[in-house]
Amino acid sequence: MSSSSTPPPGTQSSARASLPSWSSTHPGAATARLNLAPTYEQLADAFVGKDVIIAKVDADGEGKPLGAKFGVTGFPTLKWFDKDGGYEPYESGRDIDALAGFISSKTGLKSNIKPPPPPDTVILDYTNFNDVALDESKDVLVTFTAPWCGHCKAMKPAYEKVATTFKTESGCVVANIDADDQKNKGIASQYGVSGFPTIKFFPKGSTEAVAYTGGRTEADFTEFLNEHCGTFRAVGGGLNDQAGRVADLDTLASKFMLAAADARSSIIEDATALVAAAGSLSNHYLRVMEKLANSSEGYLEKEGKRLNSILAKRSLAPAKLDEIKIRSNILRAFSEPVQESESKRDTAEL
Repeated sequence: MSSSSTPPPGTQSSARASLPSWSSTHPGAATARLNLAPTYEQLADAFVGKDVIIAKVDADGEGKPLGAKFGVTGFPTLKWFDKDGGYEPYESGRDIDALAGFISSKTGLKSNIKPPPPPDTVILDYTNFNDVALDESKDVLVTFTAPWCGHCKAMKPAYEKVATTFKTESGCVVANIDADDQKNKGIASQYGVSGFPTIKFFPKGSTEAVAYTGGRTEADFTEFLNEHCGTFRAVGGGLNDQAGRVADLDTLASKFMLAAADARSSIIEDATALVAAAGSLSNHYLRVMEKLANSSEGYLEKEGKRLNSILAKRSLAPAKLDEIKIRSNILRAFSEPVQESESKRDTAEL
């Protein structure tokens, strides 16, 4: 990074534009200076080899006359100097994206920063809000936020994780709109947004928004969406332990495990009728019954370990992992009654 050893723009002729940071070694300015320093180093690396200088001046030491000349009264102060010697204060954000974006807007130069992957959160604006939020075939959760809002920034990482978790749920949408953008303020006004973040839920089959008043953690959002979307997502991704389970089939699984061999065929018949109504995902109840009916030695334990090993590696596509998790959940329906029965027997013996 260029430093005060190289005179900053405004003190001599410069063929390049520059963004000097005016800092101080005074203890009172130390915290702010240290907070900015790593980001400012990133900024210098982002424009290395470009036609722009990222400079710094110790305006409380050797560069004090320069600080006085350019009206520096607090630290750190950032000012933009163009190629013609004109300058202006920099008053935007001090994160790497804001700083790099400012320089790019002034010079037309692209930084070396690799753009982040697109978010899994569905981004809304005035052009697509109604198409997404008011789609009566889907449940939609929308955060109305502003770029400068501290609470919005604090919520964003958790909300993005939730969007990733629910990405495969086509009927459950996790979305966001910049409600402070002038183009979107009409939508914000329509839904009574007066502070940030404001969160609204648009339930399937309705165009009326419902205020979200729950917590803002990943677990809070996941619990809310599961309850209102009828999903079974787990915090951190994937499905939870209830996914794929059907209460009536769980009951038959319990009966099956406790029944004599000659009584199991009638239970399989009852299960077949229930599976036809419950859907294809519940077919695994029948497959497990058939395996056990054929006296597969240690099947429950072996299959449980195999499925758990696959889930732990998480090397398959999300949809395939969901399928494996459902099979694992259904398998547990057969082991639980055995464990409960043994526990009751042990208690009785005591």
